[in-house]
Amino acid sequence: MTTEQKVQHVREAREEGRRLEPALRAVELPRSTWYYHRNQKTDYAEKYEWLRPLVEEIIRENSGYGVPRIKRALEECYGHTVNHKVLRRLLRMWDLSLRQNTRQPERDGVKSAIRAAGSQADLVTGRDDIEPFEVTVTDFTELRYAGGTRKAKLMPIIGHETKMAYGWALGPERNSRVAIRAWERALETFQRLGICQEGMIVHHDRDSVYTGFRWLWRLLTQDGVRLSFAMRGAKDNTVMEAFNSRFKEECRSLFTEASDVEGLREVVEHQMNYYNHDRIHSSIDYVSPSSFVRRLRRGEDDI
Repeated sequence: MTTEQKVQHVREAREEGRRLEPALRAVELPRSTWYYHRNQKTDYAEKYEWLRPLVEEIIRENSGYGVPRIKRALEECYGHTVNHKVLRRLLRMWDLSLRQNTRQPERDGVKSAIRAAGSQADLVTGRDDIEPFEVTVTDFTELRYAGGTRKAKLMPIIGHETKMAYGWALGPERNSRVAIRAWERALETFQRLGICQEGMIVHHDRDSVYTGFRWLWRLLTQDGVRLSFAMRGAKDNTVMEAFNSRFKEECRSLFTEASDVEGLREVVEHQMNYYNHDRIHSSIDYVSPSSFVRRLRRGEDDI
């Protein structure tokens, strides 16, 4: 019988009017443990109850996280700093430590279906007839900041033909929250530029974020896009790989100088604006992506 169960038995006995000492002896529960659970632990749980849904969300999306990474995610994603001893105690109190250590199946239904489809799951690789707004590509990449001692994950969403960064998001780890935030930012860009996302192909690898429920449901069901999966990872997503490599190489020193994640986010914001509006690209006739998109939109209007 666990301590929690013993405390519950004593609590029920007290509610029935029985004396405390015999109830404690019956379940071999020390008096000090009883008072701790009755008073201090209740107060402790109530004090941190607001934190529980945040911790549960982090563990749900990152089942392999231990206390240090959960603590970091709370700081980076929600701005809450919690002592590691407090966090470990809360995990035990909420029975979340067991859930945290539960391993996810290596293969789920979505990944199995993609594997079974083989090359048919990739709607992009090998094509030479892609329309300007037909395909966007994405992937996560790692940025190092604070003198190279800390790292964050960046997810840009790039036009395959336009080379424009339609949206992006930054977070401490790759997860569906960062992915959806990047996609929502891309949707805002599509709306501003008059680009329809319905029927658009979004091409990426088979990362668990991109085969997870939140990503699939949002893009397929709510926004009406088609998903394409790079079967060989970066080898089948060369446009995205080229962007990430070039973006990090050109901005490496600026990223390193950022002291915290907010400073890093400001640098990325500035460099994305430069990339879209000022940096010229040989593959789009030596103009910036925004100029290229405007030219394409004007051409459609003329038609």
